Amino acid sequence: MTESGYDKTILITGGAGFIGSHLVRHFVKAHPDYFIINLDALTYAGNLVNLKEVEGFPNYHFVKADIRDRSVLRKVFTTRSFDGVIHLAAESHVDRSIENARDFVETNVQGTVNLLDTCLDEWKEAFEEKVFYHISTDEVYGSLSLNEKPFNESSRYKPSSPYAASKAASDHFVRAYGTTYGLPYLISNCSNNYGPYQFPEKFIPLMIRNIIQEEPLPVYGDGKNVRDWLYVEDHIEAMDLIFHKGRKGETYCVGGGNEWKNLDVVHMLCRTVDQKLGRAEGTSEKLITFMKDRPGHDLRYAIDFSKLAGEIGWKPKTNMEQGLEKTVAWYLENNDWLSSVTSGDYQEYYNRMYADN
Repeated sequence: MTESGYDKTILITGGAGFIGSHLVRHFVKAHPDYFIINLDALTYAGNLVNLKEVEGFPNYHFVKADIRDRSVLRKVFTTRSFDGVIHLAAESHVDRSIENARDFVETNVQGTVNLLDTCLDEWKEAFEEKVFYHISTDEVYGSLSLNEKPFNESSRYKPSSPYAASKAASDHFVRAYGTTYGLPYLISNCSNNYGPYQFPEKFIPLMIRNIIQEEPLPVYGDGKNVRDWLYVEDHIEAMDLIFHKGRKGETYCVGGGNEWKNLDVVHMLCRTVDQKLGRAEGTSEKLITFMKDRPGHDLRYAIDFSKLAGEIGWKPKTNMEQGLEKTVAWYLENNDWLSSVTSGDYQEYYNRMYADN
């Protein structure tokens, strides 16, 4: 039974994370006829402060739960009947996966299988109008040389890091459940996201924070690794369209059309932050510090999103200059948020609130 008074009840996992919180806020406001359940374990990267804007909305509810716990998932599914699941909950930081791959296997692989099994058990093959939408990454495809064509939906999987391998495995399980059990699914593989509310262990917010604090700007290798950057709000629009218009059983690649070398991004951030803070040009570029390259560091990612553009009509709206301008402005205007997540203070209130869940 759908939540009383609403057309659909949608479960979003990992909805307190960076991309997830953007998606939850969007769905709650853009689809008032949907009841949105946000399920998140509130690990270090999960922050309900990101969702204060919608926490009082009548069509929004938060559940603290871990997808690694099958029994808790079953309780969540038996109390509500979900019409769709949008699955974002994942460990996602490559450096952490190199230090401890097991956490990534347990969350990204076993957690996804737990969620798939729960959907199968609760939907009982009554799959009409149901969908399991799995959000993945372009890193499953491995590395491109500088002259290779961008990844597309037919690209061979060749993950380089434990993180990428765990996401590749979860993609395979989603497809296998579709083929074996008939589970209706969608998968999208996106390029590097950036924007407001991103945890400052990731490249762009880390650089912004360190520039503000006048701390070293760590750059792996020679800084010539290339990434395709996707502004998070463009990604949210793509996910909404895929969820509503995507063909079941299909994969869609979502890219920003913004290929930049890491070092060039750092230089642009230095110029932008220095200008906004009234510092002399070149001040922050002196902080750039080259580090030993990390193991298995992919040279280049790039996404061909022509399938998504052709079938659904989506294309990114934000170029890198515009996106970085908006992102830097947000972090400068929300220094309290940045200080809170850097110190870990943001976890205390909500951990107390949900301590007994």
